[in-house]
Amino acid sequence: MRNAHRREVPETAEHPVADSTDLYTFVSPDQPDTVTLIANYGPPRIPLAGPGAVGFGDDVLYEIHVDNNGDGHADVTYQFRFQTRQQDDPDHRQFYSVTKVDGNGHARVLARSVPCSPASVGPLSIPDREGLAADTAFRLKSGEKVFAGKRADGLFVDLDALRPFQDLHLLGQRAFQAGEATGRADVHSIALQVPIEDLRAKASPVIGVWTTASHRQVRVLHGHSGDDVYVGPNTQVSRLGNPLFDDVIVPVARKSLWNSLPPTEDKNFAAFVEQPELARLLPVLYPGVFDNLELLNKTRTPRADLVAVLLTGIPEGLVDGFTNSTGDVRADMLRLNTGIPPSAEEHRLGVLGGDLAGYPNGRRLRDDVISIMLRAVAGATLALVDKHFTPDEAVGVTARGLGTADLTLPFLARFPYLGLPS
Repeated sequence: MRNAHRREVPETAEHPVADSTDLYTFVSPDQPDTVTLIANYGPPRIPLAGPGAVGFGDDVLYEIHVDNNGDGHADVTYQFRFQTRQQDDPDHRQFYSVTKVDGNGHARVLARSVPCSPASVGPLSIPDREGLAADTAFRLKSGEKVFAGKRADGLFVDLDALRPFQDLHLLGQRAFQAGEATGRADVHSIALQVPIEDLRAKASPVIGVWTTASHRQVRVLHGHSGDDVYVGPNTQVSRLGNPLFDDVIVPVARKSLWNSLPPTEDKNFAAFVEQPELARLLPVLYPGVFDNLELLNKTRTPRADLVAVLLTGIPEGLVDGFTNSTGDVRADMLRLNTGIPPSAEEHRLGVLGGDLAGYPNGRRLRDDVISIMLRAVAGATLALVDKHFTPDEAVGVTARGLGTADLTLPFLARFPYLGLPS
């Protein structure tokens, strides 16, 4: 069991602090009148990186966007900007500001100079890490809770089970790394807890969420990083909505373009959802197993089920008692029906396992999204739109051995929910 990280996009491979690696959106289990949004950035880091390891980028604009009317445009955006302050000891501290932007572009600064949770430098220096982490989760005067800092990477995956896909570059040359020496690694997380009424529209309980990271176009070096000047407009270099959309769906040659665009342009990538490369190659990997996919591939039948899961949300009538549809606009967003309460007992396969509070209805920390996505591409969601196709044992071939949560990474029962860093 290891941690994972995407390094397939040239721009973020060269500057990984701007790489959006994971996004979580769920109704808070202990505060069900709120939604928790968690965005992870940058490569996983092992403790040996030391207290002086790279943190958030001072020249990066981190944003979490929420669309509440289904048009693919942000109606609420939270912006986070960081500043590193060097100290005389080997450690450094980072602080950040929080700005809220409405759908008309009006911005309001909610907080300045909020301290990040400090890096772990050992039990002698920081004996009460849990208490210190709790102390750096702040409630703003506007009602939100915020947290930023290193947390344990919650993504889990069995590499051996994925080896055939990795060898064929079917996961976008996803580079699984870190945690090899320790079994766990840390990522840099931004967590936000917002009252539901501040995010959803009156007409619908469904919201669409995505995260982005942008660079300033010009950096003027002054010989000391604290004196550098960043000028020019921000240029988006990373985006993330549904997990593995970039990795599995978008072709390698178009990844940089896709990462630079807003969700409203995803109609231009819909053909890759309707005819994903992985669905064409699974029958090659496992001859005679995926009869459903072979038939679809021969007839070139568009995958309406994947369009629903990834681009429009699941409309009413396909799953009893459930919808997270945002309408006809095709956009990669993590869709959450905020009217569905948290589950008392979570199923790792989410909606596929009968748990309507799990992925693709938002994404919780324990949702086995790799298994869910691979099963969906393999045909587990075909029955939603065409009763001639039913899930069978073939679907399990794509996810065998993937769904065991890493028990060494316990999640917290309260905000920010991600576990303590190494």
